[in-house]
Amino acid sequence: MEHLELSAHMKVRPGCLEGFKKQAAELIRITKEKDTRTLRYDWFLSTDGAECEVREAYTGPEGLIEHNTHILEARTKLFKEYADGHFMTFYGEPSQPLLDLLKAHAVGHTWFRFLQGLEPLPVNPSWASGADRVVKQSV
Repeated sequence: MEHLELSAHMKVRPGCLEGFKKQAAELIRITKEKDTRTLRYDWFLSTDGAECEVREAYTGPEGLIEHNTHILEARTKLFKEYADGHFMTFYGEPSQPLLDLLKAHAVGHTWFRFLQGLEPLPVNPSWASGADRVVKQSV
């Protein structure tokens, strides 16, 4: 596993859902425009709108460091005005610069190193997008 995957969990403050959604859209916009090493940045909202999970993947720890630089101001606004309880779960190999960044931001986190599993696949394999799919139509 060469890339870095993580889940970021947070709680939406009561009465702040619409502002939260707008700020999430801003974070996604910045990520699309500026990041060069981000493979995944998908936001999921609980059915009651009270919690959010962000699934992220990067080419490596440097990708998350780059991403953090780009979104710092917008993320600060998200947690200042709309969200609490930020906790991150990492999957991959830690790097010292990334550990230093987590310490500086005082974000609660857990780190898991890969043990074993199926053959590694790219985060967005072509078959998942349907690029290799052949559709047969009846005549």
